Amino acid sequence: MKPRLFMTREVFGDVIDKLSGYFDVEVWDKFKEPPYGVLLDKARGVDALFTLLTDKIDCNLLSSAPRLRIVAQMAVGFDNIDVKCASELGVYVTNTPGVLTEATAEHTWALILSIARRIVEADTYVRWGEWWRRGTAWHPLMLLGVELQGKTLGVVGLGRIGGRVAEIARAFNMRVIYYDVVRRRDLEEKLGIEYVELEKLLEESDIVTLHTPLTPETKHLINEERLRKMKKTALLINTARGAIVDTEALIKALREGWIAGAALDVFEGEPLNPNHPLTSLKNVILTPHIASATLETRRKMAELAAENLIAFSQGEIPPTLVNPEVVQKRRPGFA
Repeated sequence: MKPRLFMTREVFGDVIDKLSGYFDVEVWDKFKEPPYGVLLDKARGVDALFTLLTDKIDCNLLSSAPRLRIVAQMAVGFDNIDVKCASELGVYVTNTPGVLTEATAEHTWALILSIARRIVEADTYVRWGEWWRRGTAWHPLMLLGVELQGKTLGVVGLGRIGGRVAEIARAFNMRVIYYDVVRRRDLEEKLGIEYVELEKLLEESDIVTLHTPLTPETKHLINEERLRKMKKTALLINTARGAIVDTEALIKALREGWIAGAALDVFEGEPLNPNHPLTSLKNVILTPHIASATLETRRKMAELAAENLIAFSQGEIPPTLVNPEVVQKRRPGFA
């Protein structure tokens, strides 16, 4: 009898077919994630879960699922999962790091270029007829943006994604400074970048881009005090986690001109209400948590989550195990 797997979202058909060779698979086929009550009920009767960031895997759920042995997350982040509780209960937790580095770094640069050159604002200017109504094809002061060459890029968090963002900056001849809790001297030399403390980074950067995980220490890392330290001409980019930025403070900063603009792919509350104050601001670009949304990357994410599940089912330690301490608690496998 195959172990039972509940997938909280539909992914690529061939990935589901592959998993079906090892598991009795049930797939939640609605676009919106299963409500917590449904997820709790499903978890009670399965051996494995395939989850996304929007699924709340707390200690209550984990404790209520006596058969559950592994939670395979299709994301690099796992702040939605109580990993400590999972380890105590002998539940393996896996994620999908590495495979979304390029897509997220590229989206970061798409946002940087879009906010710097006012691309979304310009598109609206044409699409909604303002260009036509003004009756002039070109004006020296029309929709002025800023060039990247010679500017300073501040990277907060120099992991895989932050490092790739810093590497791409060389193509624009930018000065790159970074802050991380772990200093990366190897990348400093390789990429020609400079380590600075966070306060100095905020003070000196023309563009600040965030690439840290969400932890108790990084929640509201960018708050009112730190936003006030930034240049009035500075731009803030966030493709990491919404709660790294204090949203109320950011709205105030954008309205009152402490900084020039922001481009955000992640938010403290998702999905973002269309009546949210951020949506009324012209100096902010908003995208719906799509930094990893390329066909290539989403497929790699699904495949890696499946690899973790299959390896575990075969009694092997999953390739991207988040909580290695769990191995001392329980050996991999469903036996």
